[in-house]
Parts: sequence; C-alpha cells; structure tokens
Amino acid sequence: MDTGTKISAIAHVTLIGWALIGGTFRSEPLPFEVQDVSVISAEEYAALFAPKPAPEVSDTPATLDEPPKQEDEAAVPEQTEVEQPRPETIAPSEPETEELPEAVVETPDPDVVEEVPALDQPEPDIAALPVPPGAKPKPRPAEKVAPQPVAPPPPEVKPDDVETPPVSTEQGAETPREEQEQTAPEEATDQIVTEAEQSNELAPDRSPRPPAQRPRRPEPAQTAEAEEAKPATDDAVRDALAEALGEAQNEQPAPSGPPLTGGEKDALRIAVSNCWNVGSLSTEALKTTVVVAVAMNRDGTPVIDSIRMVDSSGGSSGAAQQAFGAARRAIIRCGAKGYNLPADKYGQWQNIEMTFNPERMRIK
Repeated sequence: MDTGTKISAIAHVTLIGWALIGGTFRSEPLPFEVQDVSVISAEEYAALFAPKPAPEVSDTPATLDEPPKQEDEAAVPEQTEVEQPRPETIAPSEPETEELPEAVVETPDPDVVEEVPALDQPEPDIAALPVPPGAKPKPRPAEKVAPQPVAPPPPEVKPDDVETPPVSTEQGAETPREEQEQTAPEEATDQIVTEAEQSNELAPDRSPRPPAQRPRRPEPAQTAEAEEAKPATDDAVRDALAEALGEAQNEQPAPSGPPLTGGEKDALRIAVSNCWNVGSLSTEALKTTVVVAVAMNRDGTPVIDSIRMVDSSGGSSGAAQQAFGAARRAIIRCGAKGYNLPADKYGQWQNIEMTFNPERMRIK
C-alpha cells in the first residue's frame, strides 16, 4: 500500500475509535451552588436604612384614668394577705436585738470602780524591788520612828495614823456613800539616823586631785629693765662704730693731684677682669654684686690685709662671700707685679673701691 493511504487509514480508525470509546472516560461535572437573590430598587434600599424619628415627648404628663372602685377594693385585701407573713418572720429577731443592749448595761458594777484606786498604789511595788548584792540600803532620815519602816505617802494624800481609801459620790449608785478623803500613815523608819551618818553619805568617796602649780610669770618690771638695757647697749655700740669711722675718715688725707682719666680707669678694670674667674661660682653668686675696697702701695701692688667687702646686693650672705672671694683672688693675682698706674696721681688711686658685677665691673 501507499504510505499516504496507510496514514489516512490510521487517522480515520483513530478518530472513529475516539468517538465511540472516548465518552466512557469522562468524569461527571461538579455541582454548581445557586442562591436566590432578590433585586430591589434604590428607593426601597434607602427606605430600609432610613433613620427613625424620635418619639415626641409632651411637656405635660398625660392624665391617667382612675380605675373603678371595685377593683381597688378587691386589690387591698390581696396586698394585706401577702404582707402578713413578713412581720411574722421579723418579729422573733427584734427581741434578740433588744436583749443585747440590756446585757451590756448590766455588766458595769459601781463596787468595782471603788476598788480600782486602791490597786494603783505604787508603794508595794517600790518596797518589793530587789536590792543588789553587796549594797545595804541606808536608812532614810524621818521624824517618826516605828517598829517597821513606812514609805512616804503621796503628796496629795493627807497624813493620818489610819489608812483610808478615797470615796467619791457617784450618780446612779445603789447605796449612796459620803465623800471621804484618802489618808495614809506618815513616813517612819526603824532606825535613828544621826547627822554624822548623813554627812558620811554626802561626803565623796574620792577626793579630787589638786591642780598642778603653774609656773610663775616673770615680773613685768624686770622685763622692762632688760628691754631698756638692750637698747642702751645697741646705742653704745652704734656710737663707738660711728666714732671709729669718723676718726678713720679724719685720718685719711684728702686725695691730691689730678683725678684719673677714663682711659686709666678702664685699663685698671681690664687688668683686674683678666684675673677674675667666676666659673666656680654658684648660680646665686653669679647674680650677686659686691663692692670691694683696697689700699694700694706706691709701686701699684695691693695691700692684701686691706681688701674688704663694703657692700653686697642681689643674693644671700653665702653667695656674697663666694663673690667676694673671687674678687679678692683677682685683685691679688693681677696685682702681684703692680698695676700700671700714674705715680703723680697716687693720691687718687691710693684707696680704690671696685664694684664686681657679673654684667659690668666699675672702678672708683
């Protein structure tokens, strides 16, 4: 057979078979749920949900019709019959409530109130207090002596030989009693206390230690005399120094000849500064200025014993001594061969004052 014929035959057979047998394999359709719906118009929907008007309230209450009299007469006996059992249940409870206050009123007794003040006396409690071991109670002085000691009565109680409880008139008492004041026996002791025993009780067990004696202050008259003597000594020393200085000034002759020129003074300053070594001085000594006086010989050499410090400033005494030592060594070292000074002006440079300042040295 031809190929096209075969394909056509197979297709037709398949289509016919599907038409005959294909319906057996189909499943039943699912059920559909159907609900009835009513259709309304918009006016009907608005009428369903429209707000309802509020009820009208009248200012004057409406008058009620009176019921007929026959109904009232019939209603009254019915109400009385219903209310009759209620008082019967309440009646037994009322006597019980009335009995309670009667029992409370009968409890107080006037006789018990009268016995209360007699129980509040503190005297038996004080007498019953235990005495500490080793300490004997000392008798208290009293005006009355009795076989047994009696405690002192309260201040508001009247003293009497017979003790009587207080009695006061009360309203509502069964038997009226006369008002009676409380009395108690006077204080008494079983021993006679003398004045010697009382003084021993009041005397202290230990005597106080006497205060230490203070050192006597010096008399002011002697202090004044010592103070007066000290200024007198200072004045004498000051006068002696002034007199000695005045004599020395008078002994020194006035400088003669023409004064030293600036060049001659600078030459002397440079000569001394060449031998002035300040490398060994402290920081404070380098800030100290000293004025040194020296007497010169005619050959230009310094008189070593005459070198002295006239004044110092800028440091302490120790720093001034260090600076003076360096200046003294410079004058002696450079003046060993004599300074180059003019001989005709010896009167001007016979006594020289040199100011040794680390910044600048001056010659007078």
